[in-house]
Amino acid sequence: MNHPTTIDPTTFNTEVVQSDKPVLVDFWAPWCGPCRMIAPALDEIANQQGDRFKITKLNIDDHPELAGKFGVQSIPTLLFFKNGQVRDYIVGTVAKKTILEKLENLETLQAA
Repeated sequence: MNHPTTIDPTTFNTEVVQSDKPVLVDFWAPWCGPCRMIAPALDEIANQQGDRFKITKLNIDDHPELAGKFGVQSIPTLLFFKNGQVRDYIVGTVAKKTILEKLENLETLQAA
């Protein structure tokens, strides 16, 4: 069973930038109600689609420097990476279907 991978500044490059799969980075915090609401959908995607996509989580309270680097001002913010670059994003809670559609769109993008 796959789970979202917890990342930090030391693992960001390996887990996100160098990934050979599309990557979703969930910028979240434990006190954030909407973050807790979206977490089960991300867990399901990681469990069911972990062979296609990498789902990661970054706690902004522990690592505000990465949130700042990517201009994250509200949480949850989901950044979608392909080939080490941000290709799409979502701010706020959305349906699992919407998240999956964005991940599937990344599969069809060609390398920049």
